[in-house]
Formats: sequence, structure tokens, C-alpha cells
Amino acid sequence: MTNTDDTSNAKNPHDTPGVYVDKGKDFNRDMRYITTRITVEGEDGYEVEPNRYRLIAAQACPWANRAIIVRRLLGLEDVISMGLAGPVHDPRSWTFDLDPDGVDPVLGIERLQEAYFKRQADYPRGITVPAMVDERDGAVVTNDFDQITRDFASQWKEFHREGAPNLWPEEHAEEMESVMKRVFTEVNNGVYRCGFAGSQESYDAAYDRLWTALDWLEERLADRRYLMGDTITEADVRLFTTLVRFDAVYHGHFKANRQKLSEMPVLWAYARDLYQTPGFGETVDFEQIKAHYYVVHKDINPTQIIPKGPSEDVWLTQHGRESLGGRPFGDGTAPDPKRPLK
Repeated sequence: MTNTDDTSNAKNPHDTPGVYVDKGKDFNRDMRYITTRITVEGEDGYEVEPNRYRLIAAQACPWANRAIIVRRLLGLEDVISMGLAGPVHDPRSWTFDLDPDGVDPVLGIERLQEAYFKRQADYPRGITVPAMVDERDGAVVTNDFDQITRDFASQWKEFHREGAPNLWPEEHAEEMESVMKRVFTEVNNGVYRCGFAGSQESYDAAYDRLWTALDWLEERLADRRYLMGDTITEADVRLFTTLVRFDAVYHGHFKANRQKLSEMPVLWAYARDLYQTPGFGETVDFEQIKAHYYVVHKDINPTQIIPKGPSEDVWLTQHGRESLGGRPFGDGTAPDPKRPLK
């Protein structure tokens, strides 16, 4: 996900290629998104309709990865198409360099920026993934990553696959919101707060906050298989996309290095359990993840050298979490892990 300053008139720091750290300052994520929603009633002018919208994502990006996972778990592949941008982008935009001739085959564009400009000429903020694009006019509908997956679960229910899990169980709704808020502020965004800290003081404070939260999660998950108990919810999806990137990127590149994830017995087993669950591991591409962070963040890694490790094979080792019981998909069933992502 591309980040910009919090002030609406400030210059986008990505106008300077590879600059992500604001020296002397804390990292503050720009949370101003296009909040238009696609709903059953179409209150914002965009009604739920199969084969009308295209999810633009990138396997490199944790925020987009969650949308990829939720789409797969719910079985929305046949009604919401997906385009995947490559892992390395420039200051202007994510690009479709994974596709033939570098053009998205449905939207016919080379840069996601073009879809944003069709919605708002000279769109002033970050060109982010995930984004939902209306295939009719090629314009972005929303890039509100938090709401996109919520709406996949609530607004697209008519089109969920048979056996789709309930990722938002009503009985856990209030606690889920609290857990997800802490996961987002302290872990999902916490690793960025460490990596993009502009001073030693900012980094030290961010580091302490991150590890306080990870220790809390280690304790919480010691006697329950998933964050909310016996079944997978979206809270687990949101935590997973950070954990799966931790040792490959955040431990070294973002200096979140008190321990590796593989040195935290509970979280490491939990993360492998999810990785080996259909709908999760097949959405992960470690080479794209590493390429994105180590190449794009040139002010943090000026050589742009991409590390070879760690080995992906460790994610397939036994985790032992079955001993905690539970049913990953509740009354539902697993998605087909062999189905192509797109």
C-alpha cells in the first residue's frame, strides 16, 4: 500500500523515488481513502453486480493480500475478477508488468494510476492496492482496504460459494472489532512505524509498541487455535498477512528484530497453521514480497539487493495446532487451494 503525508496539500513524498522516511518524524499512515461502497442497494451509485467489478491487488502488499484471501475463502472468483500488479512500482503507480505487454487484460491499462485518474483527474493521494474498479468505465470505485473485505462478507453474500465460512460471526463482533483495531494499529501498521521511523526516538517507541502487542498475541493464542476461538475469522486474515512477511522482510528490513517469528513458538505455529490452510498459503509469493520491500524502499535499502532467504520450506513443517481442536471453517468447507488465483 502506498503511503502519503497526512496533510492534504503536502507534496507526495513518493514524488521522490524510493523515499519513505520523513527524517526526524514519526511515521503516520495516510488513512484518507475513496470510501465509496459497492452494496446490495447501491446507495453510493455502485450496486452489487456479478462480473462488473475488478479487484486490483498485488501479492507483494499485505493490505491487498487480505483482499485476495477473503475473496478466495468466500468463493467470489466467479463474480469479481482480479488483476495482479507486479511487486515493484515507481513513484507514480503500481504497474501490470506481470501481464503480457505490461497491460491489464481487462482494463487495458499499464498503470493503476490511470483508473484513479478516471475517477478523479490528477488524484492527489497514494495510488494504492487493493482497489475495486468498475469494468464499465475503468474508474476506481474504492480503495478503502478495511471496508472492501467487510463488504465482500456482507454485501456479496448472494454470490458466496456453497460452504463459504462466516468470517464475521455475530457473537464475536464486538470483541473482533477490538482485537482487529489493536492488530492494525500495533502490528499491521506497527512494523511500518518501525521501518519508516524518522528518528531514533520514534523507532524506539514504535519497536516497544510492536513487541508489546506481539507478546499479547503470543499469550492470547496459547490456548485457542484462532484469534476468536475455534474458527477462522477475518481477524486471523488481517494478522496473517503481517506474520507471513515478518521474517522475510520486517525482522531485518524494518528492524523489528527482537526475535524472528520463528523464535516465537505460539505465533510461529499459528502462522504455519494458517499458511497450510486452503485459502492462505497459495496466495503468498515470497519472491514478490521481498522484491517489493527491498527494491522499492531505496532510502532504507539503497543497494536494492534482495536477500535469498529465508527458506520457504519451513512454512510447511508440522505446527501441532490441531491439538487445540477447533474447526477452521466452522460449518463451512475449505476452498479449492489448486484453483488459479485469478
